[in-house]
Amino acid sequence: MSAGRPFRGCACFFTDNIFVRRFGLHVRYRDGPQLRRDHGRALRERGCRSEEQLREVLREVEAEVQRRKQLTHQSVERRAIISKCYKPKHPEVYTLQDSFLAPEFLEIERFCTSPAADLQGLLSYLESFSDKRIYRLPVFTEQFCQALVDELENFEQSDMPKGRPNTMNNYGVLLNELGMDEPFLTPLRERLRPITALLYPELGGACLDSHKAFVVKYSLHEDLDLSSHYDNAEVTLNVSLGKEFTEGNLYFGDFNQDPSPMPKYIEVEHVVGRGLLHRGGQIHGALPIGSGQRWNLIVWMRCSAVRNQLCPMCHRKPQLVEAEGFGDGFTEPQVQEELPQPVSACALG
Repeated sequence: MSAGRPFRGCACFFTDNIFVRRFGLHVRYRDGPQLRRDHGRALRERGCRSEEQLREVLREVEAEVQRRKQLTHQSVERRAIISKCYKPKHPEVYTLQDSFLAPEFLEIERFCTSPAADLQGLLSYLESFSDKRIYRLPVFTEQFCQALVDELENFEQSDMPKGRPNTMNNYGVLLNELGMDEPFLTPLRERLRPITALLYPELGGACLDSHKAFVVKYSLHEDLDLSSHYDNAEVTLNVSLGKEFTEGNLYFGDFNQDPSPMPKYIEVEHVVGRGLLHRGGQIHGALPIGSGQRWNLIVWMRCSAVRNQLCPMCHRKPQLVEAEGFGDGFTEPQVQEELPQPVSACALG
């Protein structure tokens, strides 16, 4: 927790960025007339041309709003059942250990925590992609990736209740419901902070104080691809876990706060055990998988001092609502909170 302050959500979670899968469109929803007024043209351009199709969209959106309103309660219930009844196949993977981390990651970590640490030195360890501030680095060993995927498949095949990661991914696992937040994900985020502090200082990279983490799965008969979107995060880590697959590359476009009339996209291949670090606001997606199964660990890392100023999803001052656990990374403001400066974002608390 952030200096004892509980984490909160923003009320826009119940109204904004609702994904209409059939037409590949994110919408904002207040009521039917507003949806027709604000999104009718875009829906028609994507093939939603009959009144019955529009009514189906309204039903789908209203069902998603209700799901979101029940989400926290249902997640708490699922986590309690899983904690009581699920028997892990690989209990060791639930607690982060140095042996899980690639030797190159440990070397990068040592450099970033040394007195000589600077951005140029760090970049010599990383693979950079274009000018979009997307970086690839070794994170996990292949042996750990195999063990984690085996554990996730064991959970998936169990009769335990399962929550989907988000509206865009129907297949995957919410890792907080498996009890991995404190023993695995929080230490991982803390070990990434010296790296993100150098790469993304203006996004609070030095004081990422919460996260949401999940694993997504793509295969031919389930989720094939992922539509263009941006993340509810200041910084995202995306690690390829395997298994055997072809195609399904990630693609990246503009930063959502700085769009261009003719965005340039780049493709990035998955490499098992390696992670991509990128700004949460970087527009991206995943191309269709060609064969096999692809599993990825996604960690949305958040800085309350940054997002308390402006919600990255509705682009307004956050309207705080109670939440469970890390919520969406917001905190109740202190007496005075200013926009973070690159040199000392953490001072804002």
